[in-house]
Amino acid sequence: MSALAIETSVQPTAPAGGLSKLDRTWAPTAQRQPQLAVTARRYLAQIDVSLSPASVKVADQTLRMFCLFLAEQHPLVSGFAQVDRTVVEDFKRWLVARPGAKTASRASSNTVRQRLGTLRTFFDRIIEWDWTDAPARTPIFSVDLPIVDDPLPKFLDDAQAAALLRTASADSDPLRRLLIHLLLRTGMRAGELCRLEAGAVVSMRDGHWLKIPLGKLHNDRYIPLHPHLVELLSTWSRRHDDHGTGRLLTRQGRRLSVSMVARIVARVADDAGLGHVHPHQLRHTFATQAVNRGMRIEAIGAMLGHRTLRMTLIYARIANHTVADEYRTASDSVDALYAEPDLPGTKSRASDLAESEPMRQLRLEHRRMLGNGWCTRPAKLDCAFETICEGCGFFQTTIAFRPTLQAQHDDAVTKGQDSRAELFSKLLDNPASRATG
Repeated sequence: MSALAIETSVQPTAPAGGLSKLDRTWAPTAQRQPQLAVTARRYLAQIDVSLSPASVKVADQTLRMFCLFLAEQHPLVSGFAQVDRTVVEDFKRWLVARPGAKTASRASSNTVRQRLGTLRTFFDRIIEWDWTDAPARTPIFSVDLPIVDDPLPKFLDDAQAAALLRTASADSDPLRRLLIHLLLRTGMRAGELCRLEAGAVVSMRDGHWLKIPLGKLHNDRYIPLHPHLVELLSTWSRRHDDHGTGRLLTRQGRRLSVSMVARIVARVADDAGLGHVHPHQLRHTFATQAVNRGMRIEAIGAMLGHRTLRMTLIYARIANHTVADEYRTASDSVDALYAEPDLPGTKSRASDLAESEPMRQLRLEHRRMLGNGWCTRPAKLDCAFETICEGCGFFQTTIAFRPTLQAQHDDAVTKGQDSRAELFSKLLDNPASRATG
């Protein structure tokens, strides 16, 4: 069979997703622009070997969308080798103006970024592979991809998570009870839960573990099980057969699907009065609870099946203890700025209540009164100008102030204020401040 025959026989399918009815298969493109169809199908056949079906579907839909654009806006372009910068700039405007999948106004930044990124990868690959229908260079650049928001994961707070768990525990359906506990206590993905094998629970020397099957990142793992989960899983296994599916969890003899899991989570959340909750929120909730309670990021990443810590660090943004500690340290000093100032007539310290008001006022006036007002600096804060008078050329002292000068010198030494200590040392060495025979 010829290469062309192989290429034209490959027809991956994908969701409609905004394409015209005529372009939900490659047949219309093959009739209008045969070379475009041949190159695109050849590319899809190649990535089908190495990428997930979902990734192939995205590439399939993006390429069909681009071919539809070329047919509408640039009908003279018969091959990808003719695609230049002008074509790409027109495609960007065309793509942004199209209605989005969830909104009728326009495609979201995430959608536009995904489409352009997928198309850019396509051009990069066919250029690297030295295909004849490839342009001289990639016509799409990194700056063409819109910057998208990077929001924090949506999770349930402690009160909401507790309400969801209580509602699930009181549910009459054993599958709903078990499903919510599994998602909330292990952080596994909904797809991983659906693929749990019948013998996934294993007993090791230090307790029971659950084998999470190969998932989104093509890795499997073992995670420790909470004792209550062990009990729930044991009860489920005794009372429910896998009906030949080989799966741990089934519904009426059928394997679970991600959509079934989503409906169960939504129903229990609605019964708990939480509104709409999707399964991945429970994964985020598990990780957030672990971070908030001091679990190491490496351990959380292992539980979640992350390949790199960069994927896990997003949860550290939710509860950054370093930021919290720094803030609390700084806030103590900031609070002192807003505290009641030690002005005459105020009662800001408990010790002041033991002295008479006239004596207290005299003490405060003597300590805080300046030549034309009062210093309202809180006592907890250091003064940046506390030696401004002693450093003045007109400053004079006598032996009567030597104990005070010595105390100030000692205080500077204790605080490690070398320049201030040196200043008071000079004043103490001044003959006027020393006792004479």
